[in-house]
Amino acid sequence: MGHPRRDDSEDLRRLAPQVLGALVRRYGHFDTAEDAVQEALLAASEQWPREGRPANPRGWLIKVAARRLTDLLRSEEARRRREENAARLTPRDAWHAPPPGESRLPTEDDTLTLLFLCCHPALSETLQTALTLRAVGGLTTAEIARAHLVPEATMAQRISRAKQRIRTAGGHFRFEQPAGQERATRLTAVLKILYLIFNEGYTATSGPSLQRADLAAEAIRLTRAAVRLLPDDGETTGLLALMLLTDARRAARTGADGSLVPLAEQDRGRWDKAAIDEGVALITGALRSPAPVGPYQIQAAIAAVHDEAPSTGETDWPQICALYSVLQRLAPSPVVTLNHAVATAMAHGPQAGLDMLRTLEEDDRLHGHHRLEAVRGHLLEVAGRHEAARRAYELAADRTLSLPEKRYLRSRAARLG
Repeated sequence: MGHPRRDDSEDLRRLAPQVLGALVRRYGHFDTAEDAVQEALLAASEQWPREGRPANPRGWLIKVAARRLTDLLRSEEARRRREENAARLTPRDAWHAPPPGESRLPTEDDTLTLLFLCCHPALSETLQTALTLRAVGGLTTAEIARAHLVPEATMAQRISRAKQRIRTAGGHFRFEQPAGQERATRLTAVLKILYLIFNEGYTATSGPSLQRADLAAEAIRLTRAAVRLLPDDGETTGLLALMLLTDARRAARTGADGSLVPLAEQDRGRWDKAAIDEGVALITGALRSPAPVGPYQIQAAIAAVHDEAPSTGETDWPQICALYSVLQRLAPSPVVTLNHAVATAMAHGPQAGLDMLRTLEEDDRLHGHHRLEAVRGHLLEVAGRHEAARRAYELAADRTLSLPEKRYLRSRAARLG
């Protein structure tokens, strides 16, 4: 039997949320639809290398998944009848094929609508995030757990609870775009999740590669769809600008051997100027709006200052420090403090940054995470405290699951040793 080609595997990952969105829109039954999609993806991985790719891969997957979903629902209905729970059966027409006029393939907004479904207010924020990253972002449970700084078993329980909540709620979860205030409420969760997907693509939390360009590209695609849906929302525009300005540096972040290249050492000539220009234009327009400024707009403004500077030394670090102070008031978090500490060290000296890090030493959200020690090692190295910096780098290397980050941190420690 043949093996899936790399481009087939990437296509399947990209198409999975679209196929799931199509099935849930037509039939409901989120949890069962997800199982059917997984079986369709498995069938594709086995058949396509042997029989060739179909002319319409998405249509093929939807057809196979829909057939399997129908089988699963019929089997479930029969089981429930045997258990004499007919009163709780889903009406048979809920899983019948749609009328001919509705049998269209999904539009690009199906995946975005799936995002809004997963961000239903009946789910807690933690359940919304876990479910969407799994169903729409395609992340593994381990990757989602690392993004949230929680154990993998805890995240697995959250995903299971989210699916159970949808299963028991039944028709309360409608697959359609919410309107008015409900859409505004859900948008906050949607944007957060899109940013988490992008971050996992830009800096993978585990594995042999520093970046997962497919995830970052999918997050940007979905955010563009959100901007088209809500063109006047400053935070949605700010998030797209932030993604573009950050992703513009992607080509310069790794060496020829895949090793990590820090910002200060990157060849800025390899940065994507078109993406920078678009991101700067987007954030400039968003900040001119009379609406209140939000965290994504502030982060995009910080990224724009970085991207427009000719070098690290010529970066306007006092302006970045001021922007981080605003961001800390709007959306305080240990990650914001870490980045603020680096900017403070650049503007006012390494000891000022180290003093700021002390406020995070008792923060449980960073317990066992490598980023605190990595930043500490960098600031100690700049301060000339090489032995302490070496120990911090080694501790950070032990804690990260990303192989490129591990190699980079160990190389820094070895150089100081």
